[in-house]
Amino acid sequence: MSGPVDLVHLARYTGGDSELNAEILKLFETQASDLVAQLQSLLEAGDVKGWHAIHHSLKGAARGIGAFALADAAAAAETLDPCANLGQASAALDTLKQRAEAVQEFIEGYLAR
Repeated sequence: MSGPVDLVHLARYTGGDSELNAEILKLFETQASDLVAQLQSLLEAGDVKGWHAIHHSLKGAARGIGAFALADAAAAAETLDPCANLGQASAALDTLKQRAEAVQEFIEGYLAR
């Protein structure tokens, strides 16, 4: 993999169709942005169940498009209890946000081609 999204992995599902890649990446970009925003609210509210569920969803979606570093960050944060360890959960969310931003920038570059 050379960037935040493994296009070879994505091509296994899309046959390398650039229009289909673009459509899937646009959908992921919107979904990921919404999920990351929800995570901040869940952290602040101390919603452990929601925290786990959103990380799980993000992990699966990221793996689906080949955003493995983002998926790994979601997997690591998914196991945390934001109520029991707010500092660790906050740090994990910061890492996740950085990786999500890298994926978003990659997608924007891909779509601009």
